[in-house]
Parts: sequence; structure tokens; C-alpha cells
Amino acid sequence: MEFDKLVHQPTRLQIFAYLYQHGDTTFPELTEQLEVTEGNLSTHLQKMEDAEAIVVEKEFVDRKPQTTYELTPQGKEKFEEHIGTLEALIEGLKDET
Repeated sequence: MEFDKLVHQPTRLQIFAYLYQHGDTTFPELTEQLEVTEGNLSTHLQKMEDAEAIVVEKEFVDRKPQTTYELTPQGKEKFEEHIGTLEALIEGLKDET
């Protein structure tokens, strides 16, 4: 049983889970909800974007720049596969007891 390192890393796992549940999310919302620094969040989001797990949209709202993030279909699939791996691991542990 092997975990996808992109998803399994704790901060990225939180990002995947949040975006999976909430959809389109702004950078400040992610920073606040996940309680991570902007620099840390930015680094993880870049890795996720490089892996095509998220799509980044930059626009102006009331003349202010706003960046939003959303999981791509591939990103959703990676997260679902990770959850499936965790569930299989848990089932395997239950079978051993």
C-alpha cells in the first residue's frame, strides 16, 4: 500500500480536503481556515499547481486582485484515491484484530 506523496503531506492533505469540500476558495480564506502562513501555503499550492491538481484563477474584484483555487478533476481523483487507500488500511487493521 503506497500513499501519493503529493496528497499525503499533512498541509497539502488539509488543502485537498478543504478544496474538495468547499470548492472555489480564495487565498486569504485558505490561510485563515487552515491556520498556515502565507509563505507556507503558497509553496504547497505551487506544488499542487505544478502537479495539475489545482487550477488557479486570478481576477480583480472591486479593483483588488483576488486569487482563487479549485481542485481539478485530476486533483479530486488523487484525493479520492488517497481516501480509498486510508480506508483500505483501516479495514486491514480491523481484520487483524
